Amino acid sequence: MLNLRPKTLQTQTTTHNTATVDFVNQLLSRAVTQAISDIHIEPFEEYCRIRLRHDGLLREVSTIAPLLAQQINTRLKIMSNLNIAEKRLPQDGRLSIFTNQSIDIRINTCPTLFGEKIVLRLLYTKENTLNIAALGMTGDQQQLFIKKLTAPQGFILVAGPTGCGKTTTLYAALNYLNRVEKNIITIEDPIEIALQGINQVAVNTQIGLSFAHLLRALLRQDPDIMMIGEIRDKETAAIALEATTTGHLVLSTLHAQNAAAAFSRLKTLGITQHDLIQTKPLIISQRLVRMLCQYCKNNPPLKKILNQMACEHCYQGYVNRIGIFEMLTVSSHHKNNYLLTLNDACLLKIQEGLTTQEEICRVLGEETH
Repeated sequence: MLNLRPKTLQTQTTTHNTATVDFVNQLLSRAVTQAISDIHIEPFEEYCRIRLRHDGLLREVSTIAPLLAQQINTRLKIMSNLNIAEKRLPQDGRLSIFTNQSIDIRINTCPTLFGEKIVLRLLYTKENTLNIAALGMTGDQQQLFIKKLTAPQGFILVAGPTGCGKTTTLYAALNYLNRVEKNIITIEDPIEIALQGINQVAVNTQIGLSFAHLLRALLRQDPDIMMIGEIRDKETAAIALEATTTGHLVLSTLHAQNAAAAFSRLKTLGITQHDLIQTKPLIISQRLVRMLCQYCKNNPPLKKILNQMACEHCYQGYVNRIGIFEMLTVSSHHKNNYLLTLNDACLLKIQEGLTTQEEICRVLGEETH
């Protein structure tokens, strides 16, 4: 039974009829049951479309009348403590729902031609799912990752486009490192999952609380390990680099297509290769690919029509996703050493029967050779 209990509720004069409340409850309940990552509520001139993102792909599940869409938007705004009267500017909010676990939901509203579009991102907060062994790394990659994580100092950078699982990888690392003997601090924008025993701080640019500002302040909090949600500017990059050379383990993410491109990106942020080598870095690039449904795969009649079928266990022959990783270290002689490239990691997943060439091409596109 889904119990909808927002953390905070605004007092509003607007009343919501039972049908609207039930619709929102059922939509959220369906999303949780199907492990949906995002809900899109999109207004158009004559109707409103609802799409759900599952395993990285959006699917249309319903169209509703514009009036009902407005009522749903108002209901969601109240649940997430947003201003229901403000429809001209984007708003960000948050709410929580409770099933057998606590699920945080980030909400963003954005004015469009025919009304406000709302996107809900569901953040599943079970810490036991944040397991390094479940990420998809090969045995050698996992061994290298853990070796770098357990070093007294260093720099681990995870690169990739939005939605490739970078934050999950870092959370799995923090979960692995989370011990009472270590002071672990994170700087995030926003905090996606609350981790018990870890000090997490949210960026707030409206009051001048940037990554760089927080990083400088938190270095005086006697940290052993620091996780920076993203390196975006020269100041943050410089302070992060300094922290690694003064006895800290620093983890962060960077928007770059692959590990080699991460070097170029850091160079534009004022970090020379010589300075980077002093940190003994591990650069990781990753993607998420859908896994073949093992039920369909092992059923000969269905296997023949793999691209068309969708059994009761899957969608289009796939269910769930797994990470593919490339790892790059740099020697003192400025030599780049790869532990698998993305393409090699993809080939392994295909050979293991976990995914297909078509899925790899969908995710990597022109990067696939």
